Amino acid sequence: MSREIVRTKNFVADAASLIVDLARKSLAERNEFRIALSGGNTPRPVYAKLAEAGLPWEKVIFTFGDERCVPPNDEQSNYRMARESLFDPAKVPQKSIMRISGENEPKMASQEYEQQLGPNFRHDLILLGMGADGHTASLFPGTAALKETKRRVIENFVPKFDAWRITFTLPFINHARHVCFLVNATEHHELIERVLGGDMQYPSACVNPSAGNLFWVLGE
Repeated sequence: MSREIVRTKNFVADAASLIVDLARKSLAERNEFRIALSGGNTPRPVYAKLAEAGLPWEKVIFTFGDERCVPPNDEQSNYRMARESLFDPAKVPQKSIMRISGENEPKMASQEYEQQLGPNFRHDLILLGMGADGHTASLFPGTAALKETKRRVIENFVPKFDAWRITFTLPFINHARHVCFLVNATEHHELIERVLGGDMQYPSACVNPSAGNLFWVLGE
């Protein structure tokens, strides 16, 4: 694994540029680009910028690293955010989007998504965020999904929200060719440095692609 930390005041432009560069390399090498999107507010403007890139969207496969257990039109839906900021503006074809069915029963939704991905699916890029508690995707400190070693997608109960989430597991994340954290670094400075220093009590620090590259784009 190699790691690159980008500290930038041009967060949106630099993040979108990195994604587009990796997309073009994957398209040139494999004629396809497989990218997992993250949720939250931080990546929204990045997705809006990405929508302007003019990529051949029919050759891009979009997946989701996690999802809340809500219908696709719910305000909390990661899919809805991506649809509004990226899919609709860029006119991404529906066949390029692999949505997690958050409206279904959690275990069913996670199993369905794992089957949909297929046994040999490998991402070219997984985008991740980081919460104030050091969580990433829906891998929260102290939750059961952190111990999962066999499954690639799993339902995870998060006590702090008294709610279920669907999430990629650490082995599946670490199987990607590239992983990129998109983080607003104007706050939580101490946490960011602890994670970058490898403090494994934080799930974000457990992301170490076994045969890939790890990027941190820190908006300062």
